[in-house]
Amino acid sequence: MPSPPLEPEIYMATVSAPTNIACVKYWGKASVEHNTPINSSVSVTLDQSDLRAVTTAAASPSFASDRLWLNGSEEEGAATSKRFRACVDGVRALASDKVDADTGAVLVKKEDWSGMNVHVASYNTFPTAAGLASSAAGYAALVAALAELFNAKEQYEGQLSAIARQGSGSACRSLYGGFVAWRMGGAKPDWSDSLAQQVAPESHWPEIRALILVVSDAKKDTSSTAGMSTSVATSQLLGYRAREVVQPRMDAIEKAWLAKDFATFARITMAESNQFHATCLDTYPPIFYMNDVSSSIIRAVHVYNDWAGEVRAAYTFDAGPNAVLYTLDQHVVELGALMLRFYPAAATAALGSYINNAGYAQTVQQFQLDGGLVAAVERTGRTPTAGDVKMMYYTRSGPGPQVLGQEDAIIDPLTGINTYRP
Repeated sequence: MPSPPLEPEIYMATVSAPTNIACVKYWGKASVEHNTPINSSVSVTLDQSDLRAVTTAAASPSFASDRLWLNGSEEEGAATSKRFRACVDGVRALASDKVDADTGAVLVKKEDWSGMNVHVASYNTFPTAAGLASSAAGYAALVAALAELFNAKEQYEGQLSAIARQGSGSACRSLYGGFVAWRMGGAKPDWSDSLAQQVAPESHWPEIRALILVVSDAKKDTSSTAGMSTSVATSQLLGYRAREVVQPRMDAIEKAWLAKDFATFARITMAESNQFHATCLDTYPPIFYMNDVSSSIIRAVHVYNDWAGEVRAAYTFDAGPNAVLYTLDQHVVELGALMLRFYPAAATAALGSYINNAGYAQTVQQFQLDGGLVAAVERTGRTPTAGDVKMMYYTRSGPGPQVLGQEDAIIDPLTGINTYRP
């Protein structure tokens, strides 16, 4: 028999989780305590090849306290953060025995998890707090990593998403791939029915593509939490939207996705983006998440669709100036070429670092745009300006959280300390 370890065992799990971009928007809390929404929402989960959060969760009797590192820096006070505690305590309440997959031996008994503190390290592969749903990916990865670590068992379908929702509302949708709804709930006093539900997996509509234009990678001036609170308190449009507009749009866009009806999906997505930002303007004082570059992208998309004689692209903007453009694979090169023509890379940036996918970048660069389309966009007043867009991401719909191997862990298995360095 081998000698027992000198120090208590450190148990670890590493998971990646995707971001998601809402098509029907969530804005405004029904219950601040439970972090629940005033309306349902639905989103596309994006592929994790380039945009994801990676989180390692570790537990050990040797840990003196709970600790959290984000993007290489320790977050002071994490142990008492309401959102962090809701996720850690919520998942740990669902813990079960941890069993060795090879031998069947019980490594940790269910009741022993409560005696261990946790260390968590996480990083994002995309701009944090810039309106690209970094918190959704981060909290989804946290809950998924804790669930893997504790061998958590849901007591009802979607329970883990209800826990993730308490960390960041839209994080609940990142626990599933494809097209995902967040049902607002409210029928139950504890809001346990406010959870995510997969409408269709990523395999249902594999032709969907997304092109993300990072207009700014800076942290936004008004956080989503602060913006929602002010909008709920002051915007009459927001209340009307939640009562009268959202549910019919939810029904219609889910039907369109299942039918692979891009035109309907696109129109609702654009209308939703526009109305979301209208509610921000209707807030007092008004909130400005988009800028002039964002507005020019909107005009370019409408010109493109009008020139094509059909709806080939849709834009959506979350709480930030960055554009997410949805299209189908048959049009994504043309759309990318149009965006590259009018939003070129800064003079000092190589194309390979400006567009995340080298093969796509080369194809887009070589594509010959129709002269009539170029002239039509020029008539909007847009002139190609290098640097207005910092980077472009080419991606598609993808799966929910993925369990990673020990080689991807970012906590030292001997010390329990973060190893990630930006």
